Amino acid sequence: MRRSAALLPAVVLLCAALSPAPAAAAEPGAATVVPVQVTGPPAKRFNLIVMGDGYTEADQAKFRADVDRHLNVMWSIEPFKSYRNYVNVYRIDIVSGESGVSCDPGLDAPRRTTPLSMGFWGRCNPASVQRLITMDNAAATRYADLVTGATSGNRQILALANSGTYGGAGGSYATASGSNSMSALISPHELGHSLGGLQDEYDYYQRGVPGGAYTGPEPASAHHTLLTEQQLRDQRRKWWRWLGEPSESGGPIGRYEGGLYYTSGVWRPSAHSMMKTLGYYYDQVAREVMTQRITAKTAVVQDATPAGAPVGADRVLWVEPMRPVSHSLTTTWSVDGRVLPGDRDALDLRTLGLAPGTHTVTATVADPTGFVRDPAIRAALTGTRTWSVDTALTTPPDGTEPAVVSSTPTDRPLGRADVVHVETTHPAAEIPRITWTLDGKETEGGTELDLGALGLAAGGHTLTASLGGRTLTWQVDAEPPVTAYELSQPLARAGDTYVYNGPFTMRLTGADDRAGHVVAESRVDGDGWFNYFGWPTSSELPWTFSEQGTVIDSLVYGKLPRGRHTVEYRSIDAAGNTGAARSFTVTTIAPPPACTRTLTGEHRGPLAAAAGVTCLDHAQVTGPVTVRPGASLVATGGRVTGALAAADPAAVHLLGARVEGALTVSGAGELVVVGAEVRGAALLTGNTAPVLSGTTVRGALACSGNTAAPADLGVPNDLAGAGAGQCGRLSHGVQGGAYEAVQHLGQ
Repeated sequence: MRRSAALLPAVVLLCAALSPAPAAAAEPGAATVVPVQVTGPPAKRFNLIVMGDGYTEADQAKFRADVDRHLNVMWSIEPFKSYRNYVNVYRIDIVSGESGVSCDPGLDAPRRTTPLSMGFWGRCNPASVQRLITMDNAAATRYADLVTGATSGNRQILALANSGTYGGAGGSYATASGSNSMSALISPHELGHSLGGLQDEYDYYQRGVPGGAYTGPEPASAHHTLLTEQQLRDQRRKWWRWLGEPSESGGPIGRYEGGLYYTSGVWRPSAHSMMKTLGYYYDQVAREVMTQRITAKTAVVQDATPAGAPVGADRVLWVEPMRPVSHSLTTTWSVDGRVLPGDRDALDLRTLGLAPGTHTVTATVADPTGFVRDPAIRAALTGTRTWSVDTALTTPPDGTEPAVVSSTPTDRPLGRADVVHVETTHPAAEIPRITWTLDGKETEGGTELDLGALGLAAGGHTLTASLGGRTLTWQVDAEPPVTAYELSQPLARAGDTYVYNGPFTMRLTGADDRAGHVVAESRVDGDGWFNYFGWPTSSELPWTFSEQGTVIDSLVYGKLPRGRHTVEYRSIDAAGNTGAARSFTVTTIAPPPACTRTLTGEHRGPLAAAAGVTCLDHAQVTGPVTVRPGASLVATGGRVTGALAAADPAAVHLLGARVEGALTVSGAGELVVVGAEVRGAALLTGNTAPVLSGTTVRGALACSGNTAAPADLGVPNDLAGAGAGQCGRLSHGVQGGAYEAVQHLGQ
């Protein structure tokens, strides 16, 4: 197996820590290089080097957990997910003498002495912005140089600050806060800058300050333009090949105004890709660029039969292509310009029956990924090797025995759709045959085995590959993760359908049968999948949806228009398995009018709502209730022991309330009866868009003259008899009732 000196942890002391540290404690500045993922020699891979700043020796466990979370989120995002095998990851554990970084969260916060000198406000610069975390790049370079074989041309530094405050930066190097609820999404965004050369799609620079109008020339950015969609097509520029397609981050690829910190005058490809809104994926345009940048750090053809001098026709030619996780590269062979059938990594020239003389044999390795449409980028994903074959030459025995050289790492579970590979030695006289065994049963495969094509049953599996007396063993995780959702208390529910009249919260919890960070996601009404990170201010808080949204640091979170919405949810486990998406439905309706009078406790005798808005807050009313014209009544919980009558009221809202007598409402501007119980008959006439949802009516129910028939919002009512008139469609159903637990577990 090929090895690198960097595969073994090495403790290196820098600056003042050059002498050996006491065994009891590491000196500030001490650094340990820890290989997290090694898929090949550093010289032949893209090397991601993750280092921390402001983590004391006591904080190192926290740093490891932060790195694990950042990486697992990154592996759930394309193209990192598919091209994971192209990346070596090294963690550098740097011991800081102080915990935390400078100017966190403000300029009045302490300046701290740390190995990378990281700080918010661009290292405490009042002319900068608060969320900008920068560092001493020269110090970061010195630490990165500890990874043997990685160079400035094939590595990327990502530095995490020991902070729970939102922040990061993307320049030559990327930075992010380590433990903010959104920090694991900051790092791929900043890598979009540092690795991909992508630009921000924000329409502001300083939050809360509109960016104004862009007046410059056509941007050099691949994902910003001044051109119209028709001009993009006519001139075949920028993202014209993707126009009209559903975006990976939601909505169609098109032309959306705002970006490059300007509010108007410049356009981007999608409504909210990762470069605009953290939580969404890269859209196709950014994903294509990131695919180009990741693959450019490696060679499409890693190795091959030496070319140059002619070879004999009595031997095997071979190539070693790169090995994505999600798919195989294709290898096409041609002889004297004639393409041979099949896709293989080795060609036995003896099977071709070549005519005496000299021939030209070419192997073309190409990446068929659907992430790329630009021919120039696709050409860069293609590699060739050419040999001159002379039938008069004889290949001497090389003494090479079939053996395993390297493989897909065996120290982590494989996903159910992964492509597994084994690299072998390359004897000139034979093609080594790998024996693949899945759960004890031999299965066909060459140097690669596509698990996705095998249709694995859910659960765990054992895969082995044997050659030359050596056996490699992988555990295959084919069990999808499960996702639980929990909603705040609704007005009413039926199964996975809920009704709210104000803000509500959603908590998603992803779980798996194996260790590793699980990434939960949701999407609303078919929009882009959005990473569930809790609430921006704390990962422990659930996500809040409301009609106006919540403004946090000048950004709006959780805005959900009034109406009916389908929310899908799923999770991705550490092996890359995505659980099946499940969904629930939420209908949000108008909140009740604000109270001008509130009654609680007990009230005996008749009650009249004569003017304004009378609210019964879990009140116990013994006697009839009358709502006069123009007045409003809002009854939340509680009980009315008597009839409730309203003629031409402005609004009547019965929310989880119980009416022991008859309910008669006519001419209401708003009528909302949700999660309630009516013991007597109910007569609803001439009301505007009435709602009758999740309610029990024990007496007769009759509806007529309402502007739109009463709606149940997907939560059936429990009726003693069939509804008459407009309520005829409100058939019997089992209503979920108000105030029930609202938890659900799905795959």
